[in-house]
Amino acid sequence: MPLLAIIVAAVVLIAAIALWPRALPQPESIAATPPRSDVAQLRPVASFASIGDPETRSLALFTEAGRVIQHPRCMNCHPRDDRPTQTDAMRPHVPWVSRGPDDAGEPTLRCSTCHHAANFDASGVPGNPKWKLAPIEMAWQGKSLGEICRQMLDPARSHMDRAALLHHMTEDELVGWAWHPGGKRSPAPGTQAEFGALIKAWLESGARCPA
Repeated sequence: MPLLAIIVAAVVLIAAIALWPRALPQPESIAATPPRSDVAQLRPVASFASIGDPETRSLALFTEAGRVIQHPRCMNCHPRDDRPTQTDAMRPHVPWVSRGPDDAGEPTLRCSTCHHAANFDASGVPGNPKWKLAPIEMAWQGKSLGEICRQMLDPARSHMDRAALLHHMTEDELVGWAWHPGGKRSPAPGTQAEFGALIKAWLESGARCPA
């Protein structure tokens, strides 16, 4: 009898362990934006003050700002043709879409069909009220930082004078989306305020462009 009691107790213990409630694994959130501590920072404008030559300082400021300009969050909306790209790998947009006559999609498939006023956490689809492509005259992909710089300063291509360019970089909310992209997309380096300060200092120091 003692042996039987031991066996029964062991069976009960094993069953209790097997049936003990466990917390279900939680799915990884597709809307978890990487923490800011993991994001590369931009050098502040003050760190360039020691560069005595204005032209050299101007070039250095724009090169630092170029880390944002050439980041996938910006480049994806400045494609070389009529099809945007997406993800950090800058792959062609899926589904297939085209810029359309106003850079906001074809009449049969507008950008706003999928991209709404804000990031949609449930699906990971990004959004902003101004969601659209940059004009084709401002295509950046496939160009050097110097070529992009000269393009930005040319009102015929950028459709902006220098005051408007500064406002666009520092205050435009679609530009600002690059630092709050949602999902698993990596934000642009630094903050929009830091980026804007670099652009302002670059313009004030002569707006020199790399070769």
